[in-house]
Amino acid sequence: MGIVILLLVIGVGASAFTVYNSLTSAVDTMHQPIKRDKSEKRQDPVTLDKKQPFSVLMMGVDKRKGDSGRSDTLIVLTVNPNTKTTKMLSIPRDTRTEIIGKGKEDKINHAYAFGGVEMAMATVENFLDIPIDYYMQINMESFQDIVNAVGGVTVNNDLDFTEGGFHFPKGEILLDGEKALSYARMRHEDSRGDFGRQLRQRQIIQAVIKEGASFSSLTKFDEIFKALGQNVKTNMTFNEMVDIQKNYKDAGKSIQQMEVSGSGTKIDGIYYYMVPDEEKNKLNQALKEQLELK
Repeated sequence: MGIVILLLVIGVGASAFTVYNSLTSAVDTMHQPIKRDKSEKRQDPVTLDKKQPFSVLMMGVDKRKGDSGRSDTLIVLTVNPNTKTTKMLSIPRDTRTEIIGKGKEDKINHAYAFGGVEMAMATVENFLDIPIDYYMQINMESFQDIVNAVGGVTVNNDLDFTEGGFHFPKGEILLDGEKALSYARMRHEDSRGDFGRQLRQRQIIQAVIKEGASFSSLTKFDEIFKALGQNVKTNMTFNEMVDIQKNYKDAGKSIQQMEVSGSGTKIDGIYYYMVPDEEKNKLNQALKEQLELK
């Protein structure tokens, strides 16, 4: 949702024809459909022109040479145009859950490595017991291109640390793409572990949205669309993005952050993050209410 808002809001005030051409070219590159037409947890596909609440699984994927990659960042966005709110839920990558289609329990971020986007979506759906309508896959290594395209981002850092050869002092700091990537990836110097890393990732995403929608970015739209086209994949179509811009834009102005509570443990020497059923039920109720599902 955040990247979609970024794609569509920044065109305001620029030449409509030029923006349209740049946008359609980027969307053609970004569009990567999946086999299923709808979530198994919905009777009918979500219809955006009717302003139905919907969900998006954002996956930040690190791919290395000879590796299919793992979705080290998992964020579920649930968007409600009626309440004008978006809930942003970060799922710890070490969360132990059933991997749908694999027939075993493992870390949730392994689902992408085992079966790509479809298995990751099905596994997150099963874990939260809500429909996942869309996905957005972001190449984390090249996400710095998107940050650079919007002219850098400003975040409020709550922890003094050094990562990737960069020092990040407490307070408001300006980050270019390379620094933003190091800032978002750090977790070993943070006592909060993966939760601190997730917080910084959400900060970067929200900062990109803010910068992308600002007046100063209007002249950079071609560069921004190019960076998005090269680094983002989604099953959203161009028409669906237009519907979101028309019917859901206000929901992007109020982003509420959520976290998954649990505890860490080791099983056969491997670290897992265990989420009790009570916590999963609590998350399920909150997200179903956001999606207006019974």
